[in-house]
Amino acid sequence: MLSILSFERIARKAGIKRISRKALQELQEMIDDEASEIAAMSVQISKHAERNTVMDRDVRLAAGLKDQ
Repeated sequence: MLSILSFERIARKAGIKRISRKALQELQEMIDDEASEIAAMSVQISKHAERNTVMDRDVRLAAGLKDQ
């Protein structure tokens, strides 16, 4: 999990000048949940392809399916 300071840097790069600690924590939780779901889908995709190794294309496919 990335630190709160990492999310503060991300927010600043996105143009946010001020953000509460609670909002940063919420963003951190949401990103962690999304990443966990994408990772789990990536494993399923690699197993379907009869591989033990998750490849970058599995992660991209999982992320794309998540967006739909």
